[in-house]
Amino acid sequence: MTQRVLVVDDDRTVSDVVCRYLEHAGYQVDHVGDGAAALAAVAAEPPDLVVLDLMLPVLDGLEVCRRLRSRPDGVPIVMLTARGDEADRILGLQLGADDYLGKPFSPRELVLRVRSVLRRAGGEPAGTVPQVLTDGGLEVLTGPRVARLHGRELALTLREFDLLAHLMRHPARAFRRTELLERVWGWSFGDESTVTVHVRRLREKVEADPADPRRIVTVWGVGYRYQPTDA
Repeated sequence: MTQRVLVVDDDRTVSDVVCRYLEHAGYQVDHVGDGAAALAAVAAEPPDLVVLDLMLPVLDGLEVCRRLRSRPDGVPIVMLTARGDEADRILGLQLGADDYLGKPFSPRELVLRVRSVLRRAGGEPAGTVPQVLTDGGLEVLTGPRVARLHGRELALTLREFDLLAHLMRHPARAFRRTELLERVWGWSFGDESTVTVHVRRLREKVEADPADPRRIVTVWGVGYRYQPTDA
């Protein structure tokens, strides 16, 4: 079945190029030019992924991202930001965007990012043995991509789930932020604050006290490690 991508951007020049490249890559593409229209389109027929610009009329991209993240279906979001808008980009990641690209960007790179996010959303690659990772009331099922804490299902974004699963697969091992960017995001380079933001969001969901984390701990001068509570 052809996967559907909703492009939300009020710049016709940019959106025409993005739509054309995504269609050439085999996706069915819909386009809207403002935030309110984006929410209406998702409500009418949820896409497989949303490419979301931050600078939008009616409702800005951050508000659209916030409202999409309140939906139970967890539609993946790739965010487009103006180069230099670091505060907005970090806020977008904090609100739950799965990936981002700064303008100007390569349309080919956007297609690769979309493909990567959709591949992760589809579950583990063929031939991969699903795992059940458990630790002190925290349970992660990699096959159906479900995480529970004390029996309550956690609302994790794609990247949050992948980051948690990766850390739990390698308990007590310290990872540099650059390593996590490569292993979880598939980036050979990128902004390390992306990892920092996702770790902060994960702690809010899996730690009893996010300000004093016991599971996902900081290794000063290195990065992060998962410390099993059962140890």
